[in-house]
Amino acid sequence: MAVIIFLVIAALLVAGGFLMSFFWATNDGQFDDTYTPSVRILFDDEKPAENHKPL
Repeated sequence: MAVIIFLVIAALLVAGGFLMSFFWATNDGQFDDTYTPSVRILFDDEKPAENHKPL
């Protein structure tokens, strides 16, 4: 019975840690830009500079 209580407490601590990290990421602005990732694939990439020297 003591093992079950220990596992429940450990699970609650881990879940609380994940919840705190989610709130930290939300307050830090991690999820502010929801538009750009969906259209990033549609933008053309810049051409790389061709200033390389031959070997």
